[in-house]
Amino acid sequence: MTFQSEIRPSEINQLIEKVAKRNYNKYLLGIKLAKVRGFDNKEITFDFPVTALIGPNGGGKTTVLGAAACAYINVKPSRFFAKSGKYDNSMQNWNIEYTLVDKKLHPKGVFNRTSSFRNLRWAREKLEREVAIFGVSRTVPVNERGEMRQCASANFSRPAKNVSVIATEVAKAAEKILGKDVTAYSKIRVNENGKVTMLTGRTSASIQFSEFHFGAGESSIIRMLMEIESLPDGSLILIEEIENGLHPIATIRMVEYLIEVADRKKAQVIFTTHSNDALMPLPPVAIWSAINNDLTRGKLDVKSLRAITGQIDAENVVFVEDSFAKMWVQAIIASDESIHHDEIEIHGMEGDGTAVSMNKSHNANPSIKTKSICVIDGDSEQSESIKNLVYRLPGQAPESYVYDKVTDVIDEVAGMLTVALHKPFEFHGKLKGLLETIRKTNRDEHLLFSQVGKELGFVSEDVVKSAFLSTWVNKYPDDVALILNPIKSLIKSKKQDIMSPLPK
Repeated sequence: MTFQSEIRPSEINQLIEKVAKRNYNKYLLGIKLAKVRGFDNKEITFDFPVTALIGPNGGGKTTVLGAAACAYINVKPSRFFAKSGKYDNSMQNWNIEYTLVDKKLHPKGVFNRTSSFRNLRWAREKLEREVAIFGVSRTVPVNERGEMRQCASANFSRPAKNVSVIATEVAKAAEKILGKDVTAYSKIRVNENGKVTMLTGRTSASIQFSEFHFGAGESSIIRMLMEIESLPDGSLILIEEIENGLHPIATIRMVEYLIEVADRKKAQVIFTTHSNDALMPLPPVAIWSAINNDLTRGKLDVKSLRAITGQIDAENVVFVEDSFAKMWVQAIIASDESIHHDEIEIHGMEGDGTAVSMNKSHNANPSIKTKSICVIDGDSEQSESIKNLVYRLPGQAPESYVYDKVTDVIDEVAGMLTVALHKPFEFHGKLKGLLETIRKTNRDEHLLFSQVGKELGFVSEDVVKSAFLSTWVNKYPDDVALILNPIKSLIKSKKQDIMSPLPK
């Protein structure tokens, strides 16, 4: 099933345009990690007000989050970059460069600032902005928090003036994210200064219960929402591992809420994640991967990180642009019985540039013993390169190419295609006319297979794609060989490496 976000495409486009036009009083446009930890002259831009950072553990996600925080003076660098005496001598000469918007300081344009660590101290310019940081500790259960022990008593009580009902906007947001009514929930100020608080809930039967009986995810989300809603407009919100404590649907709704906040409160959000669900509502420009101290923009299946970092069971890897290209290459490989299905993994990268860069990164990593190739679409602007193991699928627009090549030989394949489409063989006589009509009336080539499925009685789009691809593979062996040969060469070279005798 295709994911449908509750955030309309027009809203996404408006926010992208708003950043492009610099229509913010305060905004962090970009960071250059000139020298920080393992990063060396790596850049990231924030072209959408909600940005996701994905990548394996140790890839650099939190470093980027910390660099963003250090742009503003009210965050201490030690929050992310603590120095432990003589045991941390790598911090010397660290340097971070920022591209910023601050209408009070520069009413008409963009300006640059730096943060650096020299002579055992940080040097930063005093840029003011409210920054809210939500670390992974937010999901620690209440009964494991030392400051809450005073509340774990049969005699615990606070006066009515210390109790306040959760704000309406918080309750509405929590209901959307968690799928439950929290309008009867309250916050208790445990200490007079308000630094320690406890939440309480109430069931539909008016039975009250404390935060000690909340789920960790429920507690952390409500607390995050309370803080976010209390922030001034134009704040920067930083979240580590946004999916912690949340089920997949709640993760999606949380990101949608943050997009809404970015619009309503002119806020900027940067979060790290290991979840594909957290990426679903975001446009490709809002997603960056941090892998082996390198930064790459574009939608990336989080599962593909195993291949990029070498954490795979298969001996060979193929990177492609998207899900259709993945199905196409899978069909090509399946046509050769000499290739075992567990010998190779195929990963869709949601973009040709991302596929090429990930292939390059994979093959350049000396710690990864598996090799990869990249197969780009025929209309890709990336360059085909045998040297860099980048090859090209035939044709221009992938979906229309496969559709047209199959319909070119429809008289020969009608019966086979009809059965593959889960229709009775007798239907093949009508199939040709139906396909011709769909092609003539189609306005978007990406919808061709979906339209065929609907006309056939709501046959799954994936079934239609699979039927056309298997038919194409069967009828165009020469084109199949152009892609199959480099894949087989990759497998052969790997086997030769394994068979080669060890040096004496």
